[in-house]
Amino acid sequence: MREDRAIPNGAALFFLIAAALAAMAGGMVLADGGGVEGVRLAIRATARTSLALFLLAFAASALVRLSPGAVTRWLLANRRWFGLGFAFSHLVHAGAIFLLHRWHPDTFALLVQPKTFVTGGIAYLFIALLAATSFDRGVAALGPRNWKRLHSIGIWVIWISFVFTNGKRIPASAAYAIPVAILIAALALRLWAARRSRRVAAPA
Repeated sequence: MREDRAIPNGAALFFLIAAALAAMAGGMVLADGGGVEGVRLAIRATARTSLALFLLAFAASALVRLSPGAVTRWLLANRRWFGLGFAFSHLVHAGAIFLLHRWHPDTFALLVQPKTFVTGGIAYLFIALLAATSFDRGVAALGPRNWKRLHSIGIWVIWISFVFTNGKRIPASAAYAIPVAILIAALALRLWAARRSRRVAAPA
């Protein structure tokens, strides 16, 4: 019991994630005195934390179906908070991009293509919508069916955005194939879990 109480859950988990992310990104920027490398490091770091937190929320239900246990049940119970942690991480990510634009406009213009605002803007719109409707009031306002539809579409839009964002960078660095492979593996995991659930539910 003491061990269970020592593990953060719910809102406490979210605030822990948010504090760690803010400290990490702020420390990177301040350590470089607001220089371009510090800001870019914060951008890259929050992109990775966003991906990690998204994957935890994305795969939680599949993991508990395929391998039920204390850890996977904890992940599923806190899926909402990992999702909100992802939204906060991407908010910090956007803040770091904004700092790059304000403090180092030449580097920003060199690195950020105009079409990125369209693809990124769509992803951020869904992130905001999913975060805003992650509580009971959001479900009540939309209705269960519309809520489920919004979150189902939003999750896939964000997944595609991650695949696209990392995939387009593979020609410049093969290392970006790693997150793409992880995203595809997470998709395969969800499909496998769904197929297994249908098979179990099917009449003999």
